[in-house]
Amino acid sequence: MKVLMILTSHDQLGDTGKKTGFWLEEFAAPYYVFKDAGADIVIASPKGGQPPLDPKSAAPDAQTEATKRFRADVEANTALANTHKLADLDVADYDAVFYPGGHGPLWDLTNDAHSIALIENAMATDKPVGLVCHAPGVLKNVKALDGSPLVRGRKVSGFTNGEEAAAGLTEVVPFLVEDALTANGALYSKGPDFSPYAIEDGMLITGQNPASSELVAKLLLAKLQ
Repeated sequence: MKVLMILTSHDQLGDTGKKTGFWLEEFAAPYYVFKDAGADIVIASPKGGQPPLDPKSAAPDAQTEATKRFRADVEANTALANTHKLADLDVADYDAVFYPGGHGPLWDLTNDAHSIALIENAMATDKPVGLVCHAPGVLKNVKALDGSPLVRGRKVSGFTNGEEAAAGLTEVVPFLVEDALTANGALYSKGPDFSPYAIEDGMLITGQNPASSELVAKLLLAKLQ
């Protein structure tokens, strides 16, 4: 069982001068769901190498058992520091794909031709794709086989407009995940803000927020087992 985890390489939070990147918990929790199930995990990003960590996700109040485990895991930290370049990988070599969120993906992965093609190929070959929090935003430009938006008519979730407002970044992000999914014809649904919520539609599994990351990973794992 081989799982490809794809992280952002983007570290600028719009024009604010502040840093962003991937959200630690959304990487760490799924990583250990897959690792503890015996999966071979490969990590990739558009630029390769060390992906940028959203500094807010390293704050004391954002830590979980998974993030604490990750901090002490030399092997996992080494793998994270040496991510593969996305362009060098073929989804045919993997059984499933998982996208952690953080704000970074809204800027780079959404428009990354390699990421778009990888998701399209995974879905066309019936491989599960999991995305959590802001990561469902990377589906914005992904097409189905007939050329329509991949999410059209599909049940999906993702970071809500209310959650983005609570984060104070509604005017900073390039687009709102909830709005973008809805505009593409998705059957968007959500739970209470910042509570675990995930939904699956065939091989597409999406989660609403950081609290949903482990749930999405477990749903994806169930597809493989």
